[in-house]
Amino acid sequence: MHEKPNHNNMKLFRNISTIIALTLALSVLADNNQAPEPCYPLPSPQQVEWQKLETYAFIHFGPNTFTDKEWGYGDAPAAAFNPTRLDCEQWVQTLIKAGMKGVILTCKHHDGFCLWPSRYTDYSVAASPWRNGKGDVVRELSEACKKYGIRFGVYLSPWDRHQASYGTPDYVTYYYNQLEELMTQYGDIFEVWFDGANGGDGWYGGACEKREIDRSTYYNYPKAWGIVNRLQPNAVIFSDGGPGCRWVGNEKGYANPTNWAFLRINEVYPGYPQYEELQSGHADGDAWCASECDTSIRPGWFYHENEDDKVKSVEQLTDLYYRSVGHNGTLLLNFPVDRDGLIHPNDSSIAAQWHERIARELGTNLLAKAKFSASNTRNKRFAPAMMGDDNWDTYWAASDDETTADIEIKAKKDITLDCIMLQEYIPLGQRVKEFVIEYKTCCGKWVPVIVDEETTTIGYKRIVRFHEKTAKEWRIRILDSRACPCINNIAGYYVGYNK
Repeated sequence: MHEKPNHNNMKLFRNISTIIALTLALSVLADNNQAPEPCYPLPSPQQVEWQKLETYAFIHFGPNTFTDKEWGYGDAPAAAFNPTRLDCEQWVQTLIKAGMKGVILTCKHHDGFCLWPSRYTDYSVAASPWRNGKGDVVRELSEACKKYGIRFGVYLSPWDRHQASYGTPDYVTYYYNQLEELMTQYGDIFEVWFDGANGGDGWYGGACEKREIDRSTYYNYPKAWGIVNRLQPNAVIFSDGGPGCRWVGNEKGYANPTNWAFLRINEVYPGYPQYEELQSGHADGDAWCASECDTSIRPGWFYHENEDDKVKSVEQLTDLYYRSVGHNGTLLLNFPVDRDGLIHPNDSSIAAQWHERIARELGTNLLAKAKFSASNTRNKRFAPAMMGDDNWDTYWAASDDETTADIEIKAKKDITLDCIMLQEYIPLGQRVKEFVIEYKTCCGKWVPVIVDEETTTIGYKRIVRFHEKTAKEWRIRILDSRACPCINNIAGYYVGYNK
């Protein structure tokens, strides 16, 4: 005898089946919309925000300014430091007009003189006639930065040619103590600068001798970095080997066209002898450590009156911008404060003109209304249009198994370009290893826009300049990548490069 069907059980079964089907469908949809897996090494959020600053300033100021030296021996009297019109607000206002987003002050250079009244030494502004010994340059600049809304950073030279204890364990303790003073007394700090010049001849409390140290071990840098991380967790730490950002391996203000934001982090230290490697980074590096390109607006780092007519030109600074920020780095431009305590008008005028020129050249994206397409697209969430929307947080991505791709850009009419900017979405890693930019001729042939410069890495920002080309269709061919490409911005400009 057959039992009658239980309609309640059948209904329950159908409901469960529906739920399972919906769950599977949502799972498939979620997988299809999943972002690419990170491609290590990755930057920290602080490193990403640091690189977005792009340009910021160095200030070299101290007894060397008054003794007309670059590297003080450590024997200049504290009384030598006596600016008569020092105005840190003038510095900051000048830097803002130059487009700078922050400033790093040489709080103590190799001569050991402290621009703040350190309680661990009598060789500081407290022993100078400036402000009757009551002044604090570090405080005045940090407060000016806060008032006008730019970032503040500090340079504390590990080498000290004045201190008698240099070369002994006692000096390392002295150095840590001064680092703690700077980390705790002057508000938020965006970058801490550890110089690679360490050990050599100096005054050393009157010994006047040469002292050598093991640059890789003497300072116990991990402990110093720990002090910074504990007291200023958002600060990026600079040295030849980072760990936050690295020296670019020259003081000329440029990075190589091939520039990885990676280092073999345990190999490089302040004073690293193979510093030429730092111009390109390590393609096989195990840590994110992007390059900072430092140079001075004058031949020297400190002020010298005989260099008043040797300020870098607008053209020189413009070229350095494209070869630093445009080569996946940042630009740290030094302004030597003069003996009055001001940035010289020659420097400020040139810097302001330079900023105006960069703003003008990169002010109009001629590809803003163009149509973007790609040979491979992950899904609609990561569509090609994301490369043209000028939004940092949206990006095009290819499928996981794709390490090459063609990106085509079609304008409504012919446009003339001589500069194209590319950006990778670096929170997911630096990926592209080689690319080429092409334009379609009137005969329908794709031709490279440039043949005399490496088009390899992209990173945070790559700006490629070339002799002007006119076309309606443009193409970026990614020829090799460490993982599926993720591009968040492509823009085109006409800057008059070939003039």
